[in-house]
Amino acid sequence: MRLETFLQKKQKRTVKTGFEVDENKLNPACFAAQKKVIIDALSAGRYAIFADTGLGKTLMQLEWARLVLKHTGKPVLILSPLVIVDQTINEGKKFSVDVDHLIDAPENKIYITNYEQLKNIDCSVFSGIVLDESSILKNYNGATKQLIIENFKNTPFKLACTATPSPNDELELGNHSEFLGVMTSQSMRSIFFTTDKSRDKGNKYRLKRHGIKKFYKWVNSWAVMFSKPTDLGFNDDERYNLPPLNMIERMVKVEMTDFENGQLFKNPNVSATTYNKELRNTLTERMAEVAKIVNEERPNETFLIWVNQDAEGKALRKLIPKAVEVKGSDKPETKTKNLLAFANNEIRVLITKTKIAKFGLNLQYVKNANMIFASLNFSFEGIYQAIRRMLRFGQLNQVNVWLITIATMANVKKSINNKEAKDSQMREMMIKTMNEKEDYQIKPIKRKEVNNDNYLAVKGDSMELIKEVKSNSMDFTFFSPPFSNMYVFSNAIQDLSNCTDYDEFMEHFEFIVPELHRITKDGRMVAMHVMQTTTLKGADGYYSIVDFRGDLIRMFQEHGFYFHAEVTIRKDPQLAAVRTKNHQLMWGTTKKNSLNNRPGLADYIIVLRKGKEVDLETQVNRGIPFNIWCEYAEPIWPDINESDTVKYRDATGEGDERHITPTQIEPIRRLLMMYTNVGDTCYTPFSGSGTELAEFIKAGCYGIAHELKDSYFEKTIKTANEAIVNKSQLEIW
Repeated sequence: MRLETFLQKKQKRTVKTGFEVDENKLNPACFAAQKKVIIDALSAGRYAIFADTGLGKTLMQLEWARLVLKHTGKPVLILSPLVIVDQTINEGKKFSVDVDHLIDAPENKIYITNYEQLKNIDCSVFSGIVLDESSILKNYNGATKQLIIENFKNTPFKLACTATPSPNDELELGNHSEFLGVMTSQSMRSIFFTTDKSRDKGNKYRLKRHGIKKFYKWVNSWAVMFSKPTDLGFNDDERYNLPPLNMIERMVKVEMTDFENGQLFKNPNVSATTYNKELRNTLTERMAEVAKIVNEERPNETFLIWVNQDAEGKALRKLIPKAVEVKGSDKPETKTKNLLAFANNEIRVLITKTKIAKFGLNLQYVKNANMIFASLNFSFEGIYQAIRRMLRFGQLNQVNVWLITIATMANVKKSINNKEAKDSQMREMMIKTMNEKEDYQIKPIKRKEVNNDNYLAVKGDSMELIKEVKSNSMDFTFFSPPFSNMYVFSNAIQDLSNCTDYDEFMEHFEFIVPELHRITKDGRMVAMHVMQTTTLKGADGYYSIVDFRGDLIRMFQEHGFYFHAEVTIRKDPQLAAVRTKNHQLMWGTTKKNSLNNRPGLADYIIVLRKGKEVDLETQVNRGIPFNIWCEYAEPIWPDINESDTVKYRDATGEGDERHITPTQIEPIRRLLMMYTNVGDTCYTPFSGSGTELAEFIKAGCYGIAHELKDSYFEKTIKTANEAIVNKSQLEIW
């Protein structure tokens, strides 16, 4: 395979598996923006619609299902929260799309049932599956979520619909990606995310800074997100203007009791463990405030009251005459009956929990758009979806939302506000990226070159630049390759570190190996600094050492090199434990379960030779003293100082991730003493901070260095020039 072909393949694109449909074949009730989304979803075959509430997700999924049924001649299933099953059937009647309850063996129709019935369904008979309110995936336990993914693994047409695909957390998009068969959650974490390690907070995943745009482009290859039609390039927003939202906070004064030992003041920040206890301690005062609003301030208006605990609902039923509560223990038909009765203005006050009724219900036509949160919790999605039951396109009146708060839960509201800001940022980024024209052209790396009597340094892709080097011209090569996919140094597709996984890295790296063989003189050496890599339990699902060192050796051997020598470099495991927060290296882990412990990982110097014999014509002899040779001859070099490196902080660019420590200087010095003469020509394809090039110069060799990243290239030049000055000063003295 040509390098250019491989780089094209590296770019993450989702293959379309659907079919094309003419816009004129769509339901005339669909607006222009909805038609575009339906056409894109049918063309993709497996797609997600992340449309804000009130934009017609129900109509879009019904029309998608109708056309899949028509195309395949096989039944299509809609999975939905229980409370909106009947509502969806009624919406279908409005738009002339027949939808039936799934009871018996399916015929060639569109069926709907609730998620809890999944275990009773033969999913293999359906040609298409729709997940309505698909963010519900994250609310199910691992077994149920996996059942949904596995049961529809081979379903050819899939659609996921929700307004909140990943509220304030991009990781949750992995649920949708995995359901659609695009990529597993573990693979997504491995490719696009890294971990921030903290002694206090542990490991926390976040998007790789170099990969944020790349991540959203990937998501937009299998999903669409929009909050209004103009996000898709349409100009019909007049009918999508939301009414005013009136947020009213009522701080309820409660007696500060139940102080923790030694406290003079009550802690204003409730924890997840003390949250329910604090709700119980303040129940009477909070419910009295709710009843005051409903009974005294607005006695003739309708209200939807959200509670968190059963005791809150019980108290409110006593305080508010004729209030109806929908509880989790109610029979399904009772829940549906009372929720629809409220939607149809047959009930004045409805009490329920967000986990029961936050999804799907259309309550924009309730007489008075009033709702009260009798208590807040840490779920941003719960509050957002609950408010959006009334704050929807089509709502003509101001929506009033009362938040009943207490002083000891200040951090709960702060947490909700922070999550809301993160969610808005994610939506903005996804919509912005979606509207950018995709360009799959491989952008060339802008060439820079510095050439003098001591070295030639060129900025660019070493996979291409090495082709400019003459055959059989290098006396010695040394480099430290990117360690598989442990670090990403730039977002350039040519960057060897910028790979999806281990296999892609090895495939990319192999392009340079035959070139290294070509440019090396017969009998001379190529050396590299490597270490073993590991899988990550969070990304790969398990921990294991990966034989990176061995795989590289075998690759070089396959291209004609001979395994000449190897040195092990000791690394301090305690230093690694502190730096990486790796529990496998920590003594504390031995006190819990030492099966989880392992020794630290060493560095290795691998030396490979071109040809069966060393170069017999050119003798290498720098006059190594006997006592020094005794140190060099050791199979393990325990005296290498890990911090003896070129300082690299000024080589990092904006948005860089943590940079792995550059190669230690002393091993390079020893290798140059062993394998080069003064005046030899030496090469490094991944110059980084310039350590190798500087040591070539100090050893009296001419150096050739290639580096892809601009900030690293500038650091290479700076390091090399400092080496020239230092060498000149030493020669004077």
